[in-house]
Amino acid sequence: MNRLTLILGALLLAIQWPLWLGHGGWLRVWDLQHQLEARQASNAALHARNQALLAELASLRQGSEAIEERARRELHMMRPEETFFQFVPGRGGAQAGADQVASSQALQFGLE
Repeated sequence: MNRLTLILGALLLAIQWPLWLGHGGWLRVWDLQHQLEARQASNAALHARNQALLAELASLRQGSEAIEERARRELHMMRPEETFFQFVPGRGGAQAGADQVASSQALQFGLE
């Protein structure tokens, strides 16, 4: 009886081995399921990026506002009737630069 139990136990282990650790076993399926979820998340992010690019492309094809905004931002272009102002902070830091601009504006308008 004891020998029969050992033989049956060994056969049970021999049957279970491929189920758990074989090529198509549960561990492999679990690993593939996690890989699939990661790929699906990556695909969703890429799909959202593609949709944003398609919307930008449609905007560039249809209107001149998007082209103008992009030229201003990326190429620093401006219209001929516009004036470019660049504010550079003074040596005392940002607060000193702001005070200097405020005092120069006050002198310009005759407030001091």
